[in-house]
Amino acid sequence: MPEPITVVILVCNHCDLFDDEDMIEEIEIRESLPSDVASIEKLYPDAFPDEDLLPLVRELLREESIVLSLVGIVDRALVGHVIFTTCSIAGRTDKVSLLGPLAVAPAWQRRGIGSALVREGLLRLENAGAIQVYVLGDPAYYERVGFEPEAGVTPPYPLPKEWRGAWQSVSLHNAEQPPHGKLSVPQPWLQPALWAP
Repeated sequence: MPEPITVVILVCNHCDLFDDEDMIEEIEIRESLPSDVASIEKLYPDAFPDEDLLPLVRELLREESIVLSLVGIVDRALVGHVIFTTCSIAGRTDKVSLLGPLAVAPAWQRRGIGSALVREGLLRLENAGAIQVYVLGDPAYYERVGFEPEAGVTPPYPLPKEWRGAWQSVSLHNAEQPPHGKLSVPQPWLQPALWAP
């Protein structure tokens, strides 16, 4: 298992970046451990009170060989979590991944923790040879970490028109030909409800 890394992020308590009350917080980002499961299971209902993501999270965490599960720790408290799932594209041998779910504790949102988790995950996936990462999420959020609308690879289920801009990707390596085709996902993601309102 890779050694934990520590990322220093600026925690802005006010809009003015140089306000005296701004703080520098250190967040440790590492792969999740079995001892983190209880905290992870508390995190998702807190971060998404109107969605039940726990069944998906639990299934993905059982698929250790195909997921990269990272946690963010501040002052020994788990404040963020992200999962990247290994996927494939029909007819291609390229390594690709699907980002999600991603959650940050409500008290720690809008402080750069989610972005730090995503960036660390992208770096690890790039080092492991992945060429592309896909996500179905808020374009305004994910464009900050390099994601752009995806047209060449389609998700496993058709998306409603209003969600098409939410299907995005980021390239980790300059492939000679950008991937085209349909994203093939493992069993936990084969639930149409995850891909529609």
